[in-house]
Amino acid sequence: MPGFELVGKEEQEAVNEIFEKSNGVVFAHGFDALRNNIFRVRDLEKEVSKKVNSSYAQAVSSGSSALKVALKALGVKKGDEVITQSFTFVATIEAILEIEATPVIVDIDKTLNMCPKSFEEAITKKTKAVIPVHMLGVTAQMDQIVSIARRNNILILEDTAQGLGGKFDGKYLGTIGDIGTYSFDGGKTVICGEGGMIVTDDENKFITARAYHDHGHEYSDTLGRGVENALCTGFNYRMSELQAAFGLAQFKKLDYILGEQKKNQIKLKNAILDIGFEFRTIPDEEGDIGDSIVFYLETKEQTQSFAKKMGEVGLGTKNLPDAIKWHFAKYWGHMFKEYDFYNDGKNHWEKSDEILSRSIALPVMVKMTDEHIKTIAEKLLKIAREI
Repeated sequence: MPGFELVGKEEQEAVNEIFEKSNGVVFAHGFDALRNNIFRVRDLEKEVSKKVNSSYAQAVSSGSSALKVALKALGVKKGDEVITQSFTFVATIEAILEIEATPVIVDIDKTLNMCPKSFEEAITKKTKAVIPVHMLGVTAQMDQIVSIARRNNILILEDTAQGLGGKFDGKYLGTIGDIGTYSFDGGKTVICGEGGMIVTDDENKFITARAYHDHGHEYSDTLGRGVENALCTGFNYRMSELQAAFGLAQFKKLDYILGEQKKNQIKLKNAILDIGFEFRTIPDEEGDIGDSIVFYLETKEQTQSFAKKMGEVGLGTKNLPDAIKWHFAKYWGHMFKEYDFYNDGKNHWEKSDEILSRSIALPVMVKMTDEHIKTIAEKLLKIAREI
């Protein structure tokens, strides 16, 4: 997720223009004359919508708030069950809890995304929605997940925080289900410090998301914000013009980021093929954004040893295993205790645990030189021979 690699004069100039062209107005609404009618948050929404071919886009304050707002837009309520996967960032579960729904967490498979069979087995009469998460830039098996969801009248929210620009069968991730979300935090493909986006083709869901993220505002075409009506009880999950200015500058670099990242992923993977690793299953190779390379070792102990030696020679990993506690449900006892679910001390995700405990993710960057790639491959080969 290399957006931070490319932060430079374009982002600085975009922020400066808020003062030079808009008199320092950083609120997304009003002050029309003072800001010279430049609305950067609205412009970013248009750019994202155009890029991923969605009818509507709603900017919000973070990828985490995007999930909560999207669940509200889907009409998920207290007592509803929402199925999602065991390998995801903790925010996916937090968003479900925030709206007082019940998370149902299922196993992954070797795609490192939701296992369709586990999804289907978890469906009950209370299941309202499913959240497949496209982890580390790779699509979930959306053909199977969509088929299962549609047969059972289950709404689909795609958590695409780590998959902006990725595709499945030619369609952008985040636009395959009923609603999708993106994250623009400091570690994502495109960044603006904090920020997120919701996309959908459903006008009613968009209107609900727009209202909920902004205290219920109806966004009247004829009435001002001070006198217009509220469509619902909402909260403040608005994006600022500062975030949007930064994001617009970054978004212009998205195609370059994706192209270089994918090119470097292919080079690095080819450089380590002879080691004999078992690699992650990729449902759509062309749709993979090249975020990382995941390989599996034979045992948990071997994996731990391998990762330790990688650290000793200056090679980093990405989420697996360095940040696994924030990305695997097995470690979220604090939530289970507070909200009283999965609160029996058991490991409910043994299949996921077996896969994740043998997984190592190599980060792929935009600014990887051929020499750097060669060095990584040589170090990995040396470690493999030792182990």
